[in-house]
Amino acid sequence: MNTIKMHDQNGGTDFMVRVPKFKLSEVIVGASDTVHPAFIVNGKEVDEIYISKHQNTVCNGTAYSLPYQRPATNITYDAALEACRRKGEGWHLMSNAEWAAIALWCLKNGTIPRGNTNSGKHHIEKDERGLTYDGCDVLTGTGPAKWAHDHTEDGIYDLVGNVWEWVSGLRTFNGEFHIIPDNNAALNLDISKNSPEWQGTGYGYTMRECNETADDKFTLVEAKDLERGWNSTMFHELNSDVQTPELLTALGLAPMTLDELGCVWIDNNGERIPLRGGCWSNESVACVFALILLFTRSLARTAFGFRSAFVNLKSAD
Repeated sequence: MNTIKMHDQNGGTDFMVRVPKFKLSEVIVGASDTVHPAFIVNGKEVDEIYISKHQNTVCNGTAYSLPYQRPATNITYDAALEACRRKGEGWHLMSNAEWAAIALWCLKNGTIPRGNTNSGKHHIEKDERGLTYDGCDVLTGTGPAKWAHDHTEDGIYDLVGNVWEWVSGLRTFNGEFHIIPDNNAALNLDISKNSPEWQGTGYGYTMRECNETADDKFTLVEAKDLERGWNSTMFHELNSDVQTPELLTALGLAPMTLDELGCVWIDNNGERIPLRGGCWSNESVACVFALILLFTRSLARTAFGFRSAFVNLKSAD
């Protein structure tokens, strides 16, 4: 993996990280030898994807991956989608499939990144700091190498902490996981609320043990067994009443027993759009696997940002 400079259709420059294709078996113990869905677009395999090295800023309505910038915040999901699409063909809001591929690669390679989880520094490794501009958030890419996905200066920075990031190609609808299959979110399809492109997975998380004497937990169940409501739990406390489909593991949604994978928040009412990674105040609940499914696509907050990604669609024709 290496950092390269790329140019969009507007002549703008982006710092991107090339991620070569890999198989599920390379990042998930016991998985099949099929290619991770992040590398399948329009039914065909692509040799690589390109991920913004930095959380994006916005200039003239267009997203850019640049160092030493304030990440764009107070942006809705749909506005983030549009800012990425303005860059041209193949550019898109980083998909959940791509995010999960990176997270699983980090887990497999022992490089789970740290980040700005406590007002400009890491909440445990307090000597790890970035350059803050408001006492909380840090300028993009100013943290140490351990804040990159591969623990090198050539890696993807700030996937953990600083600001939460919208990702595309995934949602819940009344608690059921809906996806845009494979990495077809890179095609910039219609992914509006009522789009026919969304496909149900038949699974979702429902709350269990919600009473005064037990902690709230989420259990993976078939969609027919879902109940409404919302709450949160640590990722490693998720459990399953069904055999977990390999696809959900590949998409970073399956129960995992490892500690320090962050927190999951879920609201099983209506459409909820995912945010990943955590923000500057989340401390131990932030992680590259951390996931929020609480908010609608029209919500904007100071802790919400995004990053773009690129796939050469000519290779997927």
